Amino acid sequence: MEKLWSPWRSKYIDSFKTETKSACIFCEAAEKDVDHLDNLVVRKSKLTFTVLNLYPYNNGHLMIVPYRHIGELSDLLDEEASELMKELQFAQHALIATLNPQGFNIGANLGRSSGAGITDHLHFHIVPRWNGDTNFMPVLGEVKVISQDLMETKAKLIKAYKS
Repeated sequence: MEKLWSPWRSKYIDSFKTETKSACIFCEAAEKDVDHLDNLVVRKSKLTFTVLNLYPYNNGHLMIVPYRHIGELSDLLDEEASELMKELQFAQHALIATLNPQGFNIGANLGRSSGAGITDHLHFHIVPRWNGDTNFMPVLGEVKVISQDLMETKAKLIKAYKS
């Protein structure tokens, strides 16, 4: 049997083993500059920012995150909720312009039992989808193949957001 190595995945798995977490990765990301290719932030707005997922379900997987460190949907202020929805719309437009997906999954995982990897800082996912994007790799090999480098995707998305 051939092996497909994804050592980056072990960092994600190991992140769940740590009892005491350091600073919030979203709060840290909020401080990053969009124009630098040393981070995954692609857009900043007044109350939210958009970042590529380091462990994507599919190429172009984005997360819209409020700057405020809150964990509950009910804690969103009306203005934050409104901007979150607007930023999801902007994200969809940018993803269509850069990757031309045939559909999207949009949502939030609230709580550990729902699949949330980060439970204390609310965030929404927008995942581009294509017909047939699930193949034998995740079904049989429990491996997801992402076809484009994250920084290449980031550069294309920044260009789309600016147009």
